[in-house]
Amino acid sequence: MKQANLLPTLAMALLLYPATQAVAQDQNQNQNQNQGQSAQGSNRGGQYDTDIQNKLQHDLSKDKFKNVKPTVEDGVVTLQGTVDTYAAKEQAERKASGADHVQAVRDRIEVAGKQVPDDELRNKLSDKLRYDRLGYGFGNVFNSLSLGVHNGYVTLAGNVRDETDHASALSLVSNTPGVKGVHDEIQVEPTSIMDDELRMQLARRIYGDPALQKYAIDPQAPIRIIVQGGHVGLYGVVNSNLDKQVAVMRAREVPGTFSVDDHLVVANADKQKETQK
Repeated sequence: MKQANLLPTLAMALLLYPATQAVAQDQNQNQNQNQGQSAQGSNRGGQYDTDIQNKLQHDLSKDKFKNVKPTVEDGVVTLQGTVDTYAAKEQAERKASGADHVQAVRDRIEVAGKQVPDDELRNKLSDKLRYDRLGYGFGNVFNSLSLGVHNGYVTLAGNVRDETDHASALSLVSNTPGVKGVHDEIQVEPTSIMDDELRMQLARRIYGDPALQKYAIDPQAPIRIIVQGGHVGLYGVVNSNLDKQVAVMRAREVPGTFSVDDHLVVANADKQKETQK
């Protein structure tokens, strides 16, 4: 009886063994396929490395990139070496990022050009930015920028009317010898026909006032006008408190102006106070 009872169990075991073996074989095949696919994916990332390398070596053959060496591994470009300006560093990175089949770029280029003390660099950049966009469109009347310099690294902040003015300021700073890096905090104002009309009316009213016409002939536009949805900010430097008051008063008179924030600075204000005493 016991042997009879064992027969079904033995038969069932024999039936299960081939099925179990087939499952194991399928799992092994799937694992091998997955490993093969992973290997193919890894190889796929690096199959264009030589082409990328050759293209970048050609694109970076100009004199300003002569000390830049690109290396490529699995589609990732590493740029190493030195350039004279921060603008050249940015250009090299853009060339690498724009190449076909590039997955990522590691920019390890150092700006090793002229060393300029921070105070000297700040003064030089301030002078350049005050006259930026002179003779183009609205000029710089509707832009107000501030900058900080630390160990050659420049932070640009403030407001500009459009992307053209934004790009111009960044290009000016990036191409200046002594600049090691640029941190962009500039705000570009939204496109608005109403704000543009208000800007023009404000400029005419302020610079057209007899007391303020002396500022109209100054190409650096000492009084800067920022407009955001009808709200006005006045920035810059004027000669006296009277000029400051007149500019604010004229701005408030323009129809469509919701508010006026006065950020104007009086030149040599401390000396004027001493003289009045």
